Amino acid sequence: MTKTTFTLMVQGTTSDAGKTTLVAGLCRLFANQCIKVAPFKPQNMALNSAVTPCGGEIGRAQALQAKAANVALDVDFNPVLLKPNSDTGAQVIIHGKAISANQGSMEAAQYQDYKKIAMQAVIESHLRLEKAYELIVVEGAGSPAEINLRADDIANMGFAEQVDCPVIIIADIDKGGVFAQLVGTLMLLSQSEQDRVVGFVINRFRGDISLLESGLTWLEERTNKPVLGVLPYLHGLDISSEDAIVTQQEHTTKQRKVKIVVLVYPHMSNHTDFDALRHHEEIDCQFLFAKTPVLKVNIPACDLIILPGSKNVISDLTFIKAQPWVQNIAKHLRYGGKVLGICGGYQMLGQHITDPLLIEGTTSHCAGLKYLPMTTELRRNKVLTNVQGTLSLLQESASVTGYEIHAGMSEFMQHSTIKATPFMTFNDKEHGLLTADEQVAGCYIHGLFNDLDALKLIMRWAGSDVGDSLSVDELENIAINRISDACQQYIDMEKLNNLVSDWYKS
Repeated sequence: MTKTTFTLMVQGTTSDAGKTTLVAGLCRLFANQCIKVAPFKPQNMALNSAVTPCGGEIGRAQALQAKAANVALDVDFNPVLLKPNSDTGAQVIIHGKAISANQGSMEAAQYQDYKKIAMQAVIESHLRLEKAYELIVVEGAGSPAEINLRADDIANMGFAEQVDCPVIIIADIDKGGVFAQLVGTLMLLSQSEQDRVVGFVINRFRGDISLLESGLTWLEERTNKPVLGVLPYLHGLDISSEDAIVTQQEHTTKQRKVKIVVLVYPHMSNHTDFDALRHHEEIDCQFLFAKTPVLKVNIPACDLIILPGSKNVISDLTFIKAQPWVQNIAKHLRYGGKVLGICGGYQMLGQHITDPLLIEGTTSHCAGLKYLPMTTELRRNKVLTNVQGTLSLLQESASVTGYEIHAGMSEFMQHSTIKATPFMTFNDKEHGLLTADEQVAGCYIHGLFNDLDALKLIMRWAGSDVGDSLSVDELENIAINRISDACQQYIDMEKLNNLVSDWYKS
């Protein structure tokens, strides 16, 4: 029987070697050739997630890759998602939903025992994608050569061997030691795993390629594997990050009209909410890091303080209280500044938070910052939905789209001495809260700044008008096309296609 769907896997010598961007670039390249292509990542660990049309959660990297492939989001693109909520534990999400017990929270040792079940979910998703697509481009996780993680692996070679697919390995030359990375990774694989590696890609090269050619020849002779391409360092390439918080701002000669400080706590989630702010030339968006509660860091003078999402709200609220940030926020408000809470940050601005089932951590109750008249209880069933509606501020309105991901359910306190009203409407229902003095606001909506009109209205509320800017969607498409063009130019696609075809013929 002739194989009708091909699977190609991209693994990396390290984290951040370029797996996500290479998969995105290949997806766009194949999609432009009218090949029905799907991205796939068996297991992802990230606090940035997206909501699919069916109300499931997948990693934002797979959402980006789906955009590159011109296909709608699907939970099968990322069947296993791990969302860390402590140093040793994570919420386990299978096919878009947290598994039942305590919203799926597991310690690392427990998850090792659970991997066999997780692998079944991975294979089920891959089989469904095989029926719907001509090509599946798979992203590995971290490095396949982590000796301590090899047993029952489902993210790298364990998956590749299970579905019997070819693998290319990408390495980042910008980190240094690229030949050691590639040879060392290959040598730490078993013989059967080495045999399925069909070639290498070197990423982020700067300079004169002729100076690298002798090394490429040596590498091919040493490993008997072809170097399929050397991708250049793409300056200014900034796409949604899966893990690390990207703080780099758009270079500009314009005046920064609004200064924003985003508080960073240990379990901060969905930091991609602020990509639109970083990219706007007239906005100064700074991230305030405090590595430990012992290190005291004050919030600098600014127009707007943002409390972002959190995967462990009570723990992060405790972290905030250990900083001088509570006093800083109070002073900021006395001087007329604005405060905005998003998702977990919204919950923190309320009166108190309870976690009776210990879904997120080991503490069941915590007093909030008491700026909004509401209480929050964390519940077993998580809200996962895409939303579209209207944002109202300063007697003006703007369309807004985004998504909700939260276990907490918040209840408005009608008889509170703090006066606040909703400032958003979705499907004729009111959402979010804005205090009567219009200084403190909060909502559950992620992606709040991605609509330019909404961003401009919020900046006007924060203190100043800002001009137009490219949207995050437009910027991501520009980045994806740049990666795709680089793949077309610098990777030997004919050789790669032949290697994949020959793999499935043998």
